Amino acid sequence: MKNHIKKIVIIGPESSGKTTLCKKLAAHFDAIWVEEYARKFLIENPQPYSAEDMDTIALGQIALEENAIQQIQKEKTNPLLFLDTDMQVMKVWSEFVFNQCSTLILNHLASSRCDLYLLCEPDIVWVRDELREHPESETRYKIYHHYKESMLNQHAQWENINGEFDARFEKAVAAVQKLLNES
Repeated sequence: MKNHIKKIVIIGPESSGKTTLCKKLAAHFDAIWVEEYARKFLIENPQPYSAEDMDTIALGQIALEENAIQQIQKEKTNPLLFLDTDMQVMKVWSEFVFNQCSTLILNHLASSRCDLYLLCEPDIVWVRDELREHPESETRYKIYHHYKESMLNQHAQWENINGEFDARFEKAVAAVQKLLNES
């Protein structure tokens, strides 16, 4: 199907360059990108957050994605959508922080479609901000391996993205271009 919206999701541990990569890819491909709802929620509702908050965050993320899809369909713009997170991120984070994941997140993950995941490796310098919790390289890699295991156990295409920013961007562009060429 040539005209279906292709969803590319950038995932990985905190401070692994996801947002920067998502914005750059959207600009490069003249497409829409969807920000991470969790950041907005956590700024408006300071920590500590709970396992129950994960469903609220998930619903906010789903709404942002649905709005972007409607915008693409209404404006008939480039049918590429870059997502700074999705339910795969919600699942990994819920399991990592709370040792559980809600049925809402799992059900949405099972019923949603992603054309390509770009898994960002945490091999760049950790940058502090008010929401980041894990500056330790060991913890960041533990989270990364949780993501990698998730990628190995699902059916969507995925590509590991590592190296410095220019190399990451080049790998990501090549992975997206490959996806587009296969269509």
